Amino acid sequence: MRRRSGSEEASLRKEHGTSLLQVTELRLSFGGVRAIDGLSFEVGAGEIVSVIGPNGAGKTSAFNCVTGFYKPTGGSVLLDGTPVTGRRPAAIAALGVSRTFQNPRLFGELSVLDNVRAGTHLWLRQSVFDALLHTPRYRRSEQEATDEAHRWLDFVGLRGERAGLVRNLPYGERRRVEIARALARRPRLLLLDEPAAGLNHTEKGELLDLIRRIRELGTAIALIEHDMGLVMEVSERVVVLNFGREIAVGGPAEVRRDPAVVEAYLGRDADEEELAAAREEVRGGGEVGGGGEVGGGGSVRGGDEARGGGKVRGEGD
Repeated sequence: MRRRSGSEEASLRKEHGTSLLQVTELRLSFGGVRAIDGLSFEVGAGEIVSVIGPNGAGKTSAFNCVTGFYKPTGGSVLLDGTPVTGRRPAAIAALGVSRTFQNPRLFGELSVLDNVRAGTHLWLRQSVFDALLHTPRYRRSEQEATDEAHRWLDFVGLRGERAGLVRNLPYGERRRVEIARALARRPRLLLLDEPAAGLNHTEKGELLDLIRRIRELGTAIALIEHDMGLVMEVSERVVVLNFGREIAVGGPAEVRRDPAVVEAYLGRDADEEELAAAREEVRGGGEVGGGGEVGGGGSVRGGDEARGGGKVRGEGD
């Protein structure tokens, strides 16, 4: 499959739909390590796009640049045509971008309900004066936040007690709470960073259904995921990264046949048996990796070490 350039990809998105997120020639370095090296991709309005690649490929670093957690050293990020490169996370969130993390980042000392209520702060209409005096507007907005939180907890399928501390929930249910909180911000673009990590087979099936229902709301989704079965099932387009650059962009059927994608996971020295196994994984047979060493000299899963040298800061890519 011939790789499309960033400009070709942009032209394609203009023909087939509105581009909500446009990342162009993005670069990010940590000392001597290039975490992202000229990355370009787009997410259309209401589209599900998966970003895959070996650990250290730059996936989470790209999300961190899009959401303002990292300041890129080059390139641009546009949200619905508005430049957001290097802006503060709060300013980008206010424009309609929300995210989850590889490891759920919740307020452990708050209740399940209050964690989701926290996501409503971007659109609540109340002032410090209202909060101090408990004005009628304050009481109305607090009730609205509570109702909204219950609505999103219902939407993600969280059952049971919501007044208890979130830290007491099982891992899979904490994942649901984090997604509910992200949705409570009423985003136009939702970034999900390995939402299936740590989930069992039943929970992954429920996550697949949830992602589709979020898209039906009109929300665009960018998804980082190592579970190839989920990626191939839910994605409309797949962007494959390696060494901080996109090496393949296309529909799931195109990407899973691309030799460069298999090579990115196993390296050039892989034998035929390893290549056949990798092709089966990319076709949707399950998770890629499992912590073992790979033929090309890097780890797939199980760490954040960049293939070919150095560690990439932050959560594993």
